[in-house]
Amino acid sequence: MSKFLVAGVTQIETIVRVDKIPVSYAPITSANESIFTAMGGDAYNESLALEWLGDDVTFMSIVGRNQDLGMINPPDRKITLSTEYIIPQMKETPTEVVLYDKNRKQQIFEDIKDLRENVYDMSMVAPIAEACDMMVLANANFCRPFAKEAAARNKPIAVNIRSYKPEKEIYNTDFLEPAKVLYFSDDTLAEDPYDFIDRISGTYGTEIIILGQGSEGLILFDKTHNLRVHYNTVKTNEVVNTIGAGNALFACFLHYYMETGDSVNAIKNALLFASYKIGYMGTSNGFMTTDQLEQWRNLIWGIKKSEFESNS
Repeated sequence: MSKFLVAGVTQIETIVRVDKIPVSYAPITSANESIFTAMGGDAYNESLALEWLGDDVTFMSIVGRNQDLGMINPPDRKITLSTEYIIPQMKETPTEVVLYDKNRKQQIFEDIKDLRENVYDMSMVAPIAEACDMMVLANANFCRPFAKEAAARNKPIAVNIRSYKPEKEIYNTDFLEPAKVLYFSDDTLAEDPYDFIDRISGTYGTEIIILGQGSEGLILFDKTHNLRVHYNTVKTNEVVNTIGAGNALFACFLHYYMETGDSVNAIKNALLFASYKIGYMGTSNGFMTTDQLEQWRNLIWGIKKSEFESNS
């Protein structure tokens, strides 16, 4: 079990299943089991997954002043996130609407409200930062001071950058420079993925980079072990909804990487965790247990004491 401090965005998400993106105009479309609304957000989802896997998680976030914090922990969920450090200080909670179709295409509409103007009370952070094993951060404005806290205490940082845009790289420097682990999605990537990984690692000295490639799988880069390899997706479930799969994959990777230091073992478990997740509606539903992960992993890849030893 590792101790994670997770800081990032909490938002209200509405997920809508459509026949095809782009959506054709119709005055009204009626379809059962096609609209789902719940709490979400990258850091929120990652906190849930880490807690589910047995880690000790302190989640720090900001929401709207009138937000019902009871929505953070719906009664039908098996795990509970502490709301002690979720501060209701914004005018409204950020909101996102996601349209998705059977071909895994997504169209996202987001309204971050006054998120950029808000700051987090860092006086609460110092003792928790000192006690944690890793900080997992979103690249939100209010998370910048967390990166400085981690660097001051020599704590490893993992950052979910999500979609990469060249014009935003300067904005993200505060996160890119100190991060030990970076996660990107290739949704908006215009350059060759291997060239991109080499450039990011060469520029910032990043030890671990995960580049998600949707249905094509991902690329794992591990500087210490001179590793840069593509992994295909695996199938453990029928695809219902891929939203939140990247958050699940990132969290599971961090759980096992912090436990073993073996990035290959961690990414294989993460691929399984994400593949099961996409069989469920909602970004915070459908997590594999550690026992299920072990069973599937042994079934697909066999039992190996160490991935690095077995590949040497």
